[in-house]
Amino acid sequence: MKYLIAGLGNMGAEYDGTRHNVGFSVLDKIASDADITYKHENLGDMAIVKHKGRSFHLLKPSTFMNLSGKAIRYWMNKLSIPQDRILVITDDLNIPFGSIRIRPNGSDGGHNGLKNINEVLGNQSYARMRIGISADFSRGRQIDYVLGKWSREEAEKLPEILQHAAKAAFAFGTIGITETMNQYTRK
Repeated sequence: MKYLIAGLGNMGAEYDGTRHNVGFSVLDKIASDADITYKHENLGDMAIVKHKGRSFHLLKPSTFMNLSGKAIRYWMNKLSIPQDRILVITDDLNIPFGSIRIRPNGSDGGHNGLKNINEVLGNQSYARMRIGISADFSRGRQIDYVLGKWSREEAEKLPEILQHAAKAAFAFGTIGITETMNQYTRK
C-alpha cells in the first residue's frame, strides 16, 4: 500500500532550519533514519521509505509553501494515491511550541499552504499533522518569526519533536488516522 507524506516548507538554503520549514525537517528526519536520499523530481524532492510492508512517498514540494497544492495533486495523481492516504505536515503558530495535532481533515486554520491545498484539491479531506511553533513575536513581526531560525532553547528540544512526528507519520500508514491521533497528538 502506498502513502504520500508531504512536508510543507520553502526550498532554498535561506529557509533551512526555519520554523516554517518544520514539515521539511520531519521528512528529513525520516530520510536520515532510513539512510535514503531525495531525488529532485517534477514539483518537488521525492524519496521512498519502505516500512512494515508499506511504501511511504516523502514529498518536499519545490513550489513555495503557499502553492503546495499543485505538487500534492500532481504526485497524488501520478502515484494513484487516494486522499485518505495523504498526510500533510506543517507548522502552526496557533498552538504551543512542540505540540502536535493530528486530524483526518479540517480547515486551513489560517495557514496559506493548507489553504492552497484545499483550493487545488477542492476539499479538506486529507490528514494533516500540525507542529506547534508558538506565536512568540511582536505585532507585525509574524513573517520574520515564521521565517526565522529556531531559538537555542527550541533547537535543543527539536530533535525529540521531530522523532515523535516521524513516528506519527509511519503510524498514520500502519495503524490508521484514529489510533495515530490518540497515540501521537501532544499538547
